[in-house]
Parts: sequence; C-alpha cells; structure tokens
Amino acid sequence: MTNELLSLLVLLLILLDPVGNIPLLISLLRGVAHERRVHIIVRENLIAAALLVLFVFFGDWLLSTLRLTPAALEISSGIILFLIAVRMVFPSPTSAPEEAMRQEEPLIVPIAVPMIAGPAALATVLLTARQGFEPLTLILAILAAVAINTVALLAGERIAQRLGRAGMAAMERLMGLILTTMAVQMLISGLRAAFFAAS
Repeated sequence: MTNELLSLLVLLLILLDPVGNIPLLISLLRGVAHERRVHIIVRENLIAAALLVLFVFFGDWLLSTLRLTPAALEISSGIILFLIAVRMVFPSPTSAPEEAMRQEEPLIVPIAVPMIAGPAALATVLLTARQGFEPLTLILAILAAVAINTVALLAGERIAQRLGRAGMAAMERLMGLILTTMAVQMLISGLRAAFFAAS
C-alpha cells in the first residue's frame, strides 16, 4: 500500500504542477489583498480535492454510462498527459489569457478547474479507480497531493523570488520530462490492452 500511495502521490503532484502554476496564480491574484489570497487558494484547492474524490467513487459509473473501455481511457489519458508534458518542456510565452488575469477574485474557474483539477488529473483518478486501486489509498494520495499543492501555492511568491525565473523554468521542464515518460508508459499499456482485447 505504501508503494502505491507514494507512486500515486508523485503522479498527482506532477499533474497538479504547483511550481508551474505559481506564475499564473500570481498574475490572477495580483489585485487581491493578501488575506483574500490565502482564502481563495485554500478554497480553490478544497474544491479541486472534492472534485477529484468524486471521480474515485463515480469513475465506474461514468465509464459505463459513456460506454468507455479502460484501454480507451488509458490511451486518451496518455495523450493528454503527453500534450501537457510537451507544454511543460516547451512552454508558450502567452499561456495566461488576459481576461483571466483581469479577473479580481476567481471562483472555481480557472484555479480549481482546470489549473489544479485539470483534465489529466481527473482522467488519471478515474482510470486509477477503474483499475482496482484501493479507494482509501487513492483518496489519501489525492488529499496529500492537494495539501502539498496548497502549501506550495500559498508560498508561491516566496518560491518565485528564491528560484528566480530561470529556476522556475528549470523545475517546470524537469517535471515535464518525468511526465513525458509516464505518458508514454500509459500509452504503451493502453495500446497493449486494446491489442489483446481485439485479438
């Protein structure tokens, strides 16, 4: 259980990408008072955690309702992860929409969704639950990852100052490289499962 919990925690932390989200968060909350920033960050992380936990319990129902196979979900999740990893390794200079930056106090969108609980994180939780992982292990991994994410985002300005622009970019690229490997492995597993199911 410990190894499963640790591997899920690492994967979720990479998907939540707290270091990569710090610059966008600073831009989004630039016009908000410090006390309100703390409240917003905690609130948005709680919303994201609740959404991820819901996917643990309703993953099977969602799969059956949409008539999706585990192999199709694994392949699509791998593609999403790969695209996110490519963006992390080769970031776009205009990644934050101007309207989002003008918004004074965001609610749910864009911080809780999709910045924290993005498509890749939701799909990974759904897929992991579908593969038979213990719900308690998955929930603990989600709560631990979101707690670490909350602490990192609360300390975002200090982290950005200490690492500097170059340090932040290096951390983002390193996590992108790790996520690329995980995405390729997910694609391989999904294609193998689809191939054997068809034969």
